[in-house]
Amino acid sequence: MFKTVSGMALHSIIQLSLLCLMTACFPAYAEPFNGIDSSLSNIYRTSEAKSRSMSPENPTGEPGKGAMATEGLSKRYARNLGQGWKISPAVRVKPGQVLTMGETQGPGAIEHIWLTATGNWRTSILRIYWDGEAEPSVEVPVGHFFGMGWNRYAPLNSLAVAVNPGSGFNSYWPMPFRKKFRMTLENIGAKEMTLFYQVDYVLTNVPKDAAYLHAQFRRTNPVKEGDVYTILDNVNGTGQYVGTYMAWGINHAGWWGEGEIKFYLDGDRDFPTIAGTGTEDYFCGSYDFVNQTTKQYETFSHAYSGMPQVIRSEDRDEPPRFGLYRWHITDPIRFKEHIRVTIQDLGWKKVKTADEAEYRLGQDDISSVAFWYQTEPHKKFPDLPSKPELEAE
Repeated sequence: MFKTVSGMALHSIIQLSLLCLMTACFPAYAEPFNGIDSSLSNIYRTSEAKSRSMSPENPTGEPGKGAMATEGLSKRYARNLGQGWKISPAVRVKPGQVLTMGETQGPGAIEHIWLTATGNWRTSILRIYWDGEAEPSVEVPVGHFFGMGWNRYAPLNSLAVAVNPGSGFNSYWPMPFRKKFRMTLENIGAKEMTLFYQVDYVLTNVPKDAAYLHAQFRRTNPVKEGDVYTILDNVNGTGQYVGTYMAWGINHAGWWGEGEIKFYLDGDRDFPTIAGTGTEDYFCGSYDFVNQTTKQYETFSHAYSGMPQVIRSEDRDEPPRFGLYRWHITDPIRFKEHIRVTIQDLGWKKVKTADEAEYRLGQDDISSVAFWYQTEPHKKFPDLPSKPELEAE
């Protein structure tokens, strides 16, 4: 029944097996690697991409121009050391000032943004402009962009955004551009702020089908009883929805997260193509985000979803506030013409028996950021709320 394999045949089998294994691990590529979106699966590949970085020490990102500052916030600390010894690691941003963090010619892609800022994160507005556009494609309070919508620090550990002790904001959203990009930070608060930052990017060829990152902020406080909260609307173009961040402050006691999220795609009108089953379900939790042992809200922060913030007041009668995120990295919501995203403000009424159970319409304080990629041009965003309307109560 069994045939003996000759030494030569066995050698051939081993060679073929090794070849198959190497092909699986190191597949042949038809096109040269452009250096964008590096990961463990391609980190070994060489590229013609040029690495660049912008910071207060090198605001232009030019090669060989880093650490050349002779004036800066830390000049007095380096007075006995001289040029090249951390003279300008940060900048001051005065009330009403718009700081240009960086501007450069393309093509290329932003790969990482790190920053830490003093002041009010709700009144510090991050904007990014692609390819010379007049209207920003990203316009978001800096705290909301990095998942800290309540102007308080909490650790956040995800693939797209990380917030590390003690308020190190990191974005890993890939942001391709073709002609140029410009990034600004506006301080609309009443106090001067200090900003440390670094924008890491590459100059390289960009794929023809690469879309541009967009991020839009909204807030309603309170949601009118019976209204749905709009996360995103008035978007025309082709692209994919990739993430939601929400700062949700409930204005009542009891459970608040029964509302369905709905994605209206392309020709949808009265009813959506995608409807969720509940707020905690959309953010990949269940059963009220409650630890079944302690019966308390339990924070979590994972690669694609999380509730890193549960803020409780010293007044136990005051309802808590929540910070939540959901990244559609492996399941982007694709659209060809337009997209609208809403979520219901819905909870439970307090009752004595299960037979009396009934939904309750909420009137909560909700703010959000929608993250999506789309082809340009994009429609102008709604006006940002005023400073008093932005600030948390």
